[in-house]
Amino acid sequence: MVPDVPEDGARLSPALAALAAGAKREAVPPFEVNVAKPDLRPWRDGNALPGVWSFAAAASGPHIAVSALVHGNEICGAAVLDRWLREGLRPARGRLSFVFANTEAFNRFDPADPTASRFVDEDFNRVWDESALSGGRRSCELRRARTLRPFIDTVDVLLDLHSMLWPSDPLVLAGRTERARRLALDLGVPPLVVGDDGHATGRRMIDYDGFAAPDGTRIGLLVEAGPHWEPATVPAMEATAAALLRRCGAVSPDDEVLPPPPPPSARPRLAEVTRTVTAASPGFAFVRAFRGGDVVPERNTLIALDGEEEIRTPHDHCLLVMPSLRTAPGHTAVRLARFVDA
Repeated sequence: MVPDVPEDGARLSPALAALAAGAKREAVPPFEVNVAKPDLRPWRDGNALPGVWSFAAAASGPHIAVSALVHGNEICGAAVLDRWLREGLRPARGRLSFVFANTEAFNRFDPADPTASRFVDEDFNRVWDESALSGGRRSCELRRARTLRPFIDTVDVLLDLHSMLWPSDPLVLAGRTERARRLALDLGVPPLVVGDDGHATGRRMIDYDGFAAPDGTRIGLLVEAGPHWEPATVPAMEATAAALLRRCGAVSPDDEVLPPPPPPSARPRLAEVTRTVTAASPGFAFVRAFRGGDVVPERNTLIALDGEEEIRTPHDHCLLVMPSLRTAPGHTAVRLARFVDA
């Protein structure tokens, strides 16, 4: 059995409720930021590239990379990597790297206006296709991606740490490859794994090159661990990252820096995205405040209006993946998914 969508939908903070209602920026109440911005000055220069720290063990093994700050206002991932670096986490085999991705956006983070520093010029997680990386377009994010690209080319397994603005259950996005989905299910933290095609507006880092190649061996995973600026999101991210390092044999099972494995929770489940809904009009609106992880029991249920177009569920037991309750034209509003046998 799968849970049905609750009657009260998502419970929104005053700021999110105003945003969802279409309030102008100046009329949105302040967001609550309950996580301190980490001091990353000690890690600014890196030892591999600016903002990139990489450590090799004597024993051979894969190159595992954990990235944070792909979006500059998602500071919980930076808090995880900051703690690991301060406490001296090192690999037991292979190479372990920590990547602070969009540091220029992070440097602009202001708790008084925390949504404003997602990026400087464009979304860093939409530029990872060959045409963008090798083309003539210029932006702060493309400049950084082009700097990181040769390094990312050496990574065997990438875990990208993210958090969420709109209410949603935590999940792992595993793209389209079977190998990424298997690894995400093996981690079990969080228990929901979503296979998807990404976004119409550009490729994510986990969709780049060998990570997405059907016949490749490299793996890219993205964890959406919880609300952007809530303390519980930090240990949720760390639990996923620690599970990955242990599963790949990158660290000793009893490593003292990493938290102990969490107790078993829900059975891991895989959901396959069947439709990605991209807003076409500025008037895109859900019929109510859905929460990510809600399951709509019946197919053909109306969930949103995009101008004159009705958005309806394409099948029974339709999982709503990270609905964005206020969406600009051309951006992903929600992904609709079906649970499949893992």
